[in-house]
Amino acid sequence: MEGDLRDVRFLTVAEVAQTMRVSRMTVYRMVNSGALPAIRFGKSYRVPESAVVELLQGASGQPQEPGASSASAQA
Repeated sequence: MEGDLRDVRFLTVAEVAQTMRVSRMTVYRMVNSGALPAIRFGKSYRVPESAVVELLQGASGQPQEPGASSASAQA
């Protein structure tokens, strides 16, 4: 299992919120509802970057990398 997590990049709730352009509370709601998988580390959550990418692809129907601005996606 150790090898499985080496290549996984985890994002904080704040990073997910910034990427998705929503509030941190929205991200917490998505995590609590099960719409966004997350792992709890102590008092905070970490979200696999791949889960955010998949969620954004499903919402827009287009591939989108985290951190990509909407202006560049429309160009």
